[in-house]
Amino acid sequence: MTNFSRTSDDILACARSLIVAGGYNGFSFADIAEVVGIRKASIHHHFPTKVDLVRKLVVQYREDAEAGIADLERQVSNPREQLGAYLRYWETCISDSSRSFCVCALLATELPVLPQEIAAEIRAYFRFLSGWLTSVMERGAQKGSLGLTDTPRVEAETFMAAVHGAMLSARAYGDPKMFALVTNPHLRRLSR
Repeated sequence: MTNFSRTSDDILACARSLIVAGGYNGFSFADIAEVVGIRKASIHHHFPTKVDLVRKLVVQYREDAEAGIADLERQVSNPREQLGAYLRYWETCISDSSRSFCVCALLATELPVLPQEIAAEIRAYFRFLSGWLTSVMERGAQKGSLGLTDTPRVEAETFMAAVHGAMLSARAYGDPKMFALVTNPHLRRLSR
């Protein structure tokens, strides 16, 4: 890895942690420069504007999620177990603070004030996640491993909302165990 790409990755990682801590408007290039140990001009060299930086971060986040889901699909074939693995991933991330919150879910709370380029990427992430969850619900219903009480799409949206809401609850209470407390009943309800 070159110094140029390492610096770019460091900037993106720093921006991610600052967004999780304080949202889109909660940081500046000066904050990143201080944390990463570079000049603001160096950040502008990699990302001309804050919009460019956050848009790249969201695109990268979605691509990482797509790769992670593809890996999950290869490793786990049972739809119910896929949902369980997805929940365990977030439960672990929240417990060990490695990824305490979905960046796109957090930024979605700011959609009315975000630049359109970023908002479009956040919506793309939600469409991707909803599409995957819908396919899991469809396959689970067909195989008999999931008992749906509504359409696969509605079940997927409800499940996604529960996961993101559970992240909020864990944060609000300062208790990572709140995530499982909120999400486990949803998985049990879907299980046959």
